Amino acid sequence: MPSVRTVQGPSDLHLHSVHSDGTESPGEVMAAAHRHGLRTAALTDHDTTSGWAEAAEAATSLGMTFLPGMELSAEHGWRSIHVLAYLVDPDHAGLRAMTDRIRSSRLDRARTMAERIGRDYDVDWSDIVAQTQDGATVGRPHIADALVAKGVVRDRTEAFDGILRADGDYYVALYAPDPVTAVRLVVEAGGVPIIAHPAGRAGVLPMPVLERMLEAGLAGFELAHRENLPDGVRVLERLAHDRDLIVTGSSDYHGLGKPNVPGENTTSDEMVARILARGTGSTAVHP
Repeated sequence: MPSVRTVQGPSDLHLHSVHSDGTESPGEVMAAAHRHGLRTAALTDHDTTSGWAEAAEAATSLGMTFLPGMELSAEHGWRSIHVLAYLVDPDHAGLRAMTDRIRSSRLDRARTMAERIGRDYDVDWSDIVAQTQDGATVGRPHIADALVAKGVVRDRTEAFDGILRADGDYYVALYAPDPVTAVRLVVEAGGVPIIAHPAGRAGVLPMPVLERMLEAGLAGFELAHRENLPDGVRVLERLAHDRDLIVTGSSDYHGLGKPNVPGENTTSDEMVARILARGTGSTAVHP
């Protein structure tokens, strides 16, 4: 059964470590969260729960509550959709099979992109692997880091805006489920699905898609996020109000990989409590 113990903020429910595309270990991520005054933090690495144990130990040793999470990749048409999955069962067969498939696709994509980029730039596969930590799946952020290390670009932003852009010559698509399937898997694994940064430059998902996601068990939206745009936020605020959905705010911290700072956006105690009450696949770890 999930923990329903009361937690007190500030709470940041979207942080990444080297187990996906962050630059710090799970323990270092929790230490950064603590330095910025957080009381509750979630580790939400892409398509993996492998950093949970280290993060939980570090968080509780600092007097913080650890909320287990993951950012599950999904895709609708040409655009990526990220579903934050809180309190899932990490051993759920369906969810694990899907994340294994996504990570395998991510590795295949990285190898192919590396081969294409290497034809035009002085970067090869060994340079990219050198930017990863043990257990991390190689992805586009690691290619970006290799390009930075080789002096091809200044930072990740320049890499993603240029060489790694989705409509560029080097891009390779990643396998990911449709967002309705992603939400359904999270719910089946006892988790609480929240769409990450749902009002960015790509715009809000079409209402028919959102309706199907809600029918599958979508719990809410991450509305306080630096990538969200005001018009889209207003649309989703109305929907969240009308459907009594969970609304979160988070930093999307990646260490040195992004300028985002832990706690720059936070989630209210009320919303954290709703997540804790709803999730059944795993439990928050309290100090």
